[in-house]
Amino acid sequence: MRHKISGRKFDRPSDQRRALFRMLVADLLRYERLKTTEAKAKEVRPLAEKMVTLGKDGTVHARRQAMAYINDKDVVKKLFDDIAPRFSTRPGGYTRIIKLGTRVGDGAAMAQLELVERGA
Repeated sequence: MRHKISGRKFDRPSDQRRALFRMLVADLLRYERLKTTEAKAKEVRPLAEKMVTLGKDGTVHARRQAMAYINDKDVVKKLFDDIAPRFSTRPGGYTRIIKLGTRVGDGAAMAQLELVERGA
């Protein structure tokens, strides 16, 4: 039984799972929307919101914490300079998940994860 065990494993070792999440968070921040499976979107959402919260903090320490997770200077720069100021007055809930139906190949539930306030 899986009582009080949180998180999905996605049939991957922990290092590959962590790399998948980091890549999905970086892509979400780079393109501001992301089409993936519903389960992956639900797992990535809290991680992406934490990165936006770090961006709102704006300190050097927060930037280094974001760099330790994202590993792409351009994405971190966009997060701190473009994305975070848009959410400066918002107390949370920076992303939304829109269900898209099932994928043709395997019937997996698909979803679009996107930032709530999109840029021009």
